Amino acid sequence: MSQAVEPNTGADPAFNWRVLALLNLYRGLVALLLAVLYYLFGSRGLVVESPPLFFSTSFAYFVFAVFSVVLVRRRMGNPRYHTIAQVAVDLCVLTLILQTSGGVGGGLGLLFLVPVGGLSSVLRTRNALFLAALATFGILFVTVGLEVGGHADIGAYTSAGLLGAMLFTIATAASLLAGRVRASEALVLQKDVDLANMAELSQYILQHLRESLLVVDAGDNIRLINASAADILGKERALPDALLGEVSPRLLYSLSTWRQNAGRERTPESFVAADGGRVIQPYFAPLGQGPPGPTLIFLEDTTLMAERVQQSKLAALGRLSASIAHEIRNPVGAMSHAGQLLAESPAIGPDERRLTEIISSNAERVSAIINNVLQLSRREPTKAQRLPLVEWLHDFLREFSQTTQVSGTQIRLQGEANKLVVRFDPGQLHQVVWNLCDNALKYGSPRSDAPVEVRYGRLSPNNRPYLEVADRGSGIEEKVVERIFEPFFTGRKGGTGLGLYIARELCQLNRSVLLYEERDGGGSIFRVVFSDPQRWEE
Repeated sequence: MSQAVEPNTGADPAFNWRVLALLNLYRGLVALLLAVLYYLFGSRGLVVESPPLFFSTSFAYFVFAVFSVVLVRRRMGNPRYHTIAQVAVDLCVLTLILQTSGGVGGGLGLLFLVPVGGLSSVLRTRNALFLAALATFGILFVTVGLEVGGHADIGAYTSAGLLGAMLFTIATAASLLAGRVRASEALVLQKDVDLANMAELSQYILQHLRESLLVVDAGDNIRLINASAADILGKERALPDALLGEVSPRLLYSLSTWRQNAGRERTPESFVAADGGRVIQPYFAPLGQGPPGPTLIFLEDTTLMAERVQQSKLAALGRLSASIAHEIRNPVGAMSHAGQLLAESPAIGPDERRLTEIISSNAERVSAIINNVLQLSRREPTKAQRLPLVEWLHDFLREFSQTTQVSGTQIRLQGEANKLVVRFDPGQLHQVVWNLCDNALKYGSPRSDAPVEVRYGRLSPNNRPYLEVADRGSGIEEKVVERIFEPFFTGRKGGTGLGLYIARELCQLNRSVLLYEERDGGGSIFRVVFSDPQRWEE
């Protein structure tokens, strides 16, 4: 029999377990209902030839159902062996119940329908038909026995035949229907697997994109963010479901402005990354239709882009300087020399002498511009070295104070980390810091009680060393902040507009970044973020 009722091994095991569990519940209810009906109504409810055998069979059927429920619920054993046991028990018990209740004429032959149909759903079609044949044979066997014993007439064979036909029909239909159900479940399962794989692939691609992006809903909550964007905004705070305003107020302000202008605003304002070492340019794109809705935000690190633009400008500037520098220097030198000779003449008056001073000062300014341009075009290769930053700053400030005649109350060194080693060309670092300190003293500290602060330390969380020059001046107007590092741009009378441009160029050549930030309480901060010590190349 074990070979004849082999379950469909291609079916989903979970489906087989569910069917077996439901059949056990049916068996328990049937056994309990039969016993209760006979106990309450006696022969008026059921015709029973042998009450002791009927009760013992019903009790055994109930015990088997309870025991099997426990095993099936705990998934103990193989569904194949559970199916074989249930087939054997159903055939034996239902045949005995049919025998003790007067055969098919008593109506209890219909109890075969549910077990045969249920078990057929977990069997192959041929095995389901064999099960129906066994059940029909048992019904006919009981009918023949009762007819021989004089307890049934010849018409019982018709009822037995009809019941057998119903069993074959139900077995066939249940087996075919279960096959369709299993195929549908397999298709749905495959679709679920495909969707899960697609979601996992999308998540993998998203997390490993070089582009930094995040999705923010209408309530300004972060719904999706990749590792690159989290690194820019701060891994500790930039997490799914976090409020964008708590992670980056500047980014939230740009997003709100973009939403209010329905996306027609010019390029949003850039902001400094959480590590303080990068300038980030955001771009926004709506997701879905109809406001308010989620927004896709791209975060672009402008460091590399700015480096390429600056290199392009530098190349063009070098070509320009190579072609006209000497042509400009010679006339300027002649004018300056003529002005000096004119100033030495005893025949000129005070007004004419003032004019010669204007000629001399502007000639010197033009010469300074030419020298800076030539310096950019003829720059020697960077010779980066490991420098102890604190010791270097002490030596630098001593030299700077002696040269510029600045007292200790006008410029102050601050920092906590005593052992900071940076990688930079010493001469180029000297030029950068000198330019920043000189600008801070000239333009940034009009009050004598607000000294220029030269600070150093490490940024959190990337641990990159930094150096910054902070002043308490009037600061830089917001509308020109984006242009302060452009060549020949100056907001001060008499400036060449090349100091900050050259300083940033030198920082980029040394794999560092020069940033500007507005200082809390008024003033400016220019910060040099040095290259990551863990990525130094020997």
